[in-house]
Amino acid sequence: MLLDPGMDLTLRPMRYPDFYERYRAAIRNTWTVEEVDLASDLADLARLTPAELHLVNRLVAFFATGDSIVANNLVLNLYKHVNAPEARLYLSRQLFEEAVHVQFYLTLLDTYLPDHDERVKAFAAVEHIPSIRAKAGFCFKWIGSIDKLDELTTAADRRAFLLNLICFAACIEGLFFYGAFAYVYWLRSRGLLNGLASGTNWVFRDESMHMEFAFAVVDTVRAEEPALFDADLTRQVTAMMEEAVAAELAFARDLCGDGLPGMSADDMRGYLEYVADQRLARLGLPVRYGAANPFAFMELQDVQELSNFFERRVSAYQIGVEGTVAFDEAF
Repeated sequence: MLLDPGMDLTLRPMRYPDFYERYRAAIRNTWTVEEVDLASDLADLARLTPAELHLVNRLVAFFATGDSIVANNLVLNLYKHVNAPEARLYLSRQLFEEAVHVQFYLTLLDTYLPDHDERVKAFAAVEHIPSIRAKAGFCFKWIGSIDKLDELTTAADRRAFLLNLICFAACIEGLFFYGAFAYVYWLRSRGLLNGLASGTNWVFRDESMHMEFAFAVVDTVRAEEPALFDADLTRQVTAMMEEAVAAELAFARDLCGDGLPGMSADDMRGYLEYVADQRLARLGLPVRYGAANPFAFMELQDVQELSNFFERRVSAYQIGVEGTVAFDEAF
């Protein structure tokens, strides 16, 4: 079974061809940071209000280390325990994509924060900005929850692994990152920071695929070991999601202050609760909040961006000439 201890090395006969196809789709989805043009954003930054500039600075401070945290969990925990070579092919590709995201955010900070001291503060945000420190603490708690597990030999071990996997897919990539994307697309809806939005389109597409891979692993384990998915696991996942929503809402209050045109902490609460319900439903668990999406600009995110082909590659295009990438992620 997928979580059996050991390290299967043979791709034939292939036990989980779906994971291999996800790896191939990810390869077709290749992009590079050099394709993102942030130059036009500089004029926008100069005309932001102090409140808007505070939001952007806090947002890039979160970006500074967010994907590095995900990459660490992937290497330290996920790769070790998912025992199928085709699945580890995908995880290897995901690690590459996390590295590209880290490079993108490094370039973003170098562009947005030309002052050396300001960049140093941004990279140290997990230490000195309470709302970001709380989110990082949530992540580190779940990374550490299985760092002593060398093999998943018992049902309790496997449940602990599932909680870690679900946390990073549904709460961190699926909630923390989606909250960050909402701020980016809110700015874009006002005609601001289109370079940031262009790069975020590609990051968003990667993160959607990361989530769906993790959820496919959960689906496979559920089919192989249904006894692991008991009422206690449901309770733990729901409590984890509630904690993640609370941490992200505190971040929203930090970013939004008394509110901005079309963006407030109350609006973000509704969006976060809506996204949390989407993640719980995808996991086959009862929804928690019954919230609706308050952001029309997020409902339009799956519409492919229009651009002059001869000026730059549209984010909906792929490196390869075959295959497709779906824009059907539920918000």
